[in-house]
Amino acid sequence: MNDSGAVLPWLVVRQDESGNRYRVGRYATRAEAQEIADSLDDRGHKQLYWVERIGQSVQ
Repeated sequence: MNDSGAVLPWLVVRQDESGNRYRVGRYATRAEAQEIADSLDDRGHKQLYWVERIGQSVQ
């Protein structure tokens, strides 16, 4: 499979202190996405990071 057909079903999402949500990136595995989210969260900013699968959303 080439890069244009890669399956990347896991998202890292950021929510800022105003409640705005942004997609940070897409990843092939939950573990990879969680590692990125954890590393961003460890920076100590007021943003919240989480992982979700495409097609699911956090309410």
